[in-house]
Amino acid sequence: MSSSNNDHDQVKSAGLFERLWGKIVKFGLMLKKLGQDDPRRIVHSLKVALAVTLVSMLFYFEPLYDGFGLAAMWAILTVVIVFEFTVGATIGRGLNRMMATLVAAALGIGVHRLATLSGKQGEPILIALFVFVEAGIVTFFRFIPQMKARYDFGLLVFNLTFCLISVSGYRDDEVIRMGFERTNTIIIGSCTAVAVCVFIRPVWIGVELHNQIATNMEKLANFLEGFGDEYFIVSENGQTRDKSSSLQGYKSVLTSKSSEDTMANLARWEPGHGRFRFRHPWKQYLKVGTLTRQCAFKIEALNNYLTSETQTPQDVKSIIQGPSVVISSECGKALKQLATSMRKMTKSPSNDPHIAKSKDAAEELKAVIRSSLCKHQDDSLNIIKDGAVALLLFEIITCTEKISEAAHKLASQAHFKDVKPRVTPVQENSGNDGPHHVITIEG
Repeated sequence: MSSSNNDHDQVKSAGLFERLWGKIVKFGLMLKKLGQDDPRRIVHSLKVALAVTLVSMLFYFEPLYDGFGLAAMWAILTVVIVFEFTVGATIGRGLNRMMATLVAAALGIGVHRLATLSGKQGEPILIALFVFVEAGIVTFFRFIPQMKARYDFGLLVFNLTFCLISVSGYRDDEVIRMGFERTNTIIIGSCTAVAVCVFIRPVWIGVELHNQIATNMEKLANFLEGFGDEYFIVSENGQTRDKSSSLQGYKSVLTSKSSEDTMANLARWEPGHGRFRFRHPWKQYLKVGTLTRQCAFKIEALNNYLTSETQTPQDVKSIIQGPSVVISSECGKALKQLATSMRKMTKSPSNDPHIAKSKDAAEELKAVIRSSLCKHQDDSLNIIKDGAVALLLFEIITCTEKISEAAHKLASQAHFKDVKPRVTPVQENSGNDGPHHVITIEG
């Protein structure tokens, strides 16, 4: 009987070990996937470790430790709090922490000095009054959108530092020394974090915003270029083809406002780098992103007709098929050309031929719909439904034109490169009328 129980316990223990080992393996595979998806995460982790190690040396060098003492821990705490994945975020948090600590320490020392002059009875009353007023004002400032976007962390640090210094029970000379040590160690920690983040494999959030705007344009272009085939083309057996899920990439554009606003605010902290100059027009990126989202909402409405369970008969669709396919295709090509130019930071032609072709197709589509309503009055309901699709295509043309104008303005403000036309070598062709010289200019 005991032997049977022992065997049962061994089996149970083996099963528990297998489950535990399976969870460990699963966790390891998840970590591997995180690193493979974006190797910069591994680099960032090593950079944080390096920065923390550097400021930890304050505890091991006697001259530095004698100068700062236990206040050196604020340098370590600052690195952990300030160091972010991107340069803009790190510089923003570092400057916020340094300036907030410096100003709050000075005010806290002044308040502490005024309170001590009032005597032992008046000191706690004055300190409580100053802390109440400061905390209320600074907290209210955090509700101001402009302050919250760029200085929210600084206001939080200001609040904390002011309270810690002003309510301390030390003598005036001790308060001044404490504020001086804390400010210096925080500056050391912030500068260390910023230096490591900037000079070792930096991740520029301005570049991330630039690429995201271009990627969003490409997602809209992919949908528009594939819309004609998905909506109008039927399979060989006469059935409408299954709607492709590859066209649904535009949906991420609908919710991109929050990330774009955050990236633009952080990008303004970054110094000039590469093709991104100081005072780069980040606000214009937000305008392009807003227009791109507006176009995405039009595409979302268009997608509802694409995925609707009640489809218009194919013979009615064929009436508007020609110009509709041209409109969606040309708008897609225009957006893709804008996205390519933005990625390369080059200026695209101001007079986009794709937009011009889509406008011509729109005029043709209007004429087709008017004539169809007169000829097919018995099927006017389905024609009106296709007219709604055409109306959305007209709005997409307008959106594409606005995106193009905003992108050209961005290219001008950001000083994108002018594309030089490429000239092919001269070719000589002999004909009945003598030799001909052919020169091909592209771009």
